[in-house]
Amino acid sequence: MSRNPVRGFAVVSATAVTAIGSVVGVAQAGTGQPDDAAQAPAGDSVLLADLPLGQQAQVRSAALGQQAQAQAVAADTTARKSAEEAARIKAAEDAVAKQKAAADEAEAKKEAEERAKAAEREADQAQTQARTRSATADSGPTASASDFPQQASYTVAEVQAIARQMVPSGQFQCFSNIVDHESTWNYRAVNPSSGAYGLVQAYPGSKMSSAGADWRTNPATQIKWGLNYMNERYGSPCEAWAFWQANGSY
Repeated sequence: MSRNPVRGFAVVSATAVTAIGSVVGVAQAGTGQPDDAAQAPAGDSVLLADLPLGQQAQVRSAALGQQAQAQAVAADTTARKSAEEAARIKAAEDAVAKQKAAADEAEAKKEAEERAKAAEREADQAQTQARTRSATADSGPTASASDFPQQASYTVAEVQAIARQMVPSGQFQCFSNIVDHESTWNYRAVNPSSGAYGLVQAYPGSKMSSAGADWRTNPATQIKWGLNYMNERYGSPCEAWAFWQANGSY
């Protein structure tokens, strides 16, 4: 076995990790075996103990440096994996947040569209009512309640004749349909259950006093009140009649 110090140092330095560093010095310190028990590969090999102390220190330092480098590489790999995992989690969270934002935006858009449609329907209804009122005004009544002197009593034909002169011609049939169903043109009709009164069955009947104090006995006053009620609540007698047909009352 060669005992040349210089040659031995060269061998040890060249194989610090693959030979000596892996089996002697620091590595052996972890096993409890003495340094001089390990040997380099067969051939031109040298024991670490055969080297001068200064050279032994250099060999150990080289081994420790490579061990530290390996540990740094492992730590860097771990850190890189942790960063990649954190980035993956963040990307998944961002994707979920993006989907939620898109869903919220779609819901808000849907609600806005529904509100716009509702507003459009209301506008259409308002225009329809305006056109109806305009048509009613264009073919407005030719007489008012005060144009008819009060009588002690009235026949159905007389009451209908008064209505024809007070209700616009284009609305008379609808008005007539309602009155026919409500009271059969009896201006003194009383509903035994509710107490509704008169041609249009006002409830309570006293509401018709806004059209005249003689509301109990004057069909012209009742017609005036009924016509005003239908126009104000439904837009016209025909719209009131359409409501009546759908609901059985108005």
